[in-house]
Amino acid sequence: MIDVTQLVDGVRAGDRRLLAKAITLVESTRPDHQDAAQHLLEALLPTTGNAIRVGITGVPGVGKSTFIEAFGLYLIGLGKRVAVLAVDPSSSRTGGSILGDKTRMARLSATPEAFIRPSPSGGSLGGVARRTREAMLVTEAAGYDVVIVETVGVGQSEIAVNAMVDFFLVLMLAGAGDELQGIKKGILEIADALAINKADGGNVALAQQAASQYIAALNLFRHTSPTWDPPVVTLSAIEARGMDEIWRIIQDHHTKLGATGELDAKRREQQRVWFWNVVEEGIKSRFLGRADVRSLLAEVENAVADGRMSPTAAARRVLALAEK
Repeated sequence: MIDVTQLVDGVRAGDRRLLAKAITLVESTRPDHQDAAQHLLEALLPTTGNAIRVGITGVPGVGKSTFIEAFGLYLIGLGKRVAVLAVDPSSSRTGGSILGDKTRMARLSATPEAFIRPSPSGGSLGGVARRTREAMLVTEAAGYDVVIVETVGVGQSEIAVNAMVDFFLVLMLAGAGDELQGIKKGILEIADALAINKADGGNVALAQQAASQYIAALNLFRHTSPTWDPPVVTLSAIEARGMDEIWRIIQDHHTKLGATGELDAKRREQQRVWFWNVVEEGIKSRFLGRADVRSLLAEVENAVADGRMSPTAAARRVLALAEK
């Protein structure tokens, strides 16, 4: 039996062990766990929403983990408590994840003021864990001042993470090919700031050149916020240089959008999107869980694989069961 009251009290008291257990509960797919998780979230909801939510993305090798560790330690030095929700890509073959984020952030994970939670993406859109939003609420209820969501940096993960954070930071590399070819229009439109990492050693000039290119590129697109112009900065995560500037930018963004009401409007829209995601997920789960649907799926799936039926015809046959 799950003692939800104990978990609620433990989370509010900042008990890291019970916080971890609470997040495990909201990530579980067991029906009884999902019911308990909803009771947990309803009890915690009044104490959520006070943290600054930051999403961080970038191509593999850009130094996301190194940056998050340096940035997290900088924030802790300012007296902040930092939670990191690091989404680990799940294998499409086995469904497993390495979940090695704590090993990549050894110093930060050993700090009492930090909480790092690696979560498997579960194959969901863009590698964003299905319950990342709920985990974010739980960490906020535990009193963390800044919640960082790290994406795997592939596919549509950036769009999905942007739909749950206040500030979206894109880390880029300089000298790794044609920088402008590697950045998508969609990212330019939602990024609240671009940071050129690894601006150290002999790479400083290349980083500054890349920054100039990105600044010119950003001028060609309209940001989602009419009151915010995304800055482009250079930094070195390995030298922990530039962390103060990133924090200043995040605070400036929070102040400006808070003053115009955009931040509240953004969070309200995120809640609406979250609601519809849960509805769609529930409809799909219940439909695919029906015995008649499962039976027909096994039949038509083989027919499609063998070329005896077109995917469209097979899908229509399955969906026709929804009318019964």
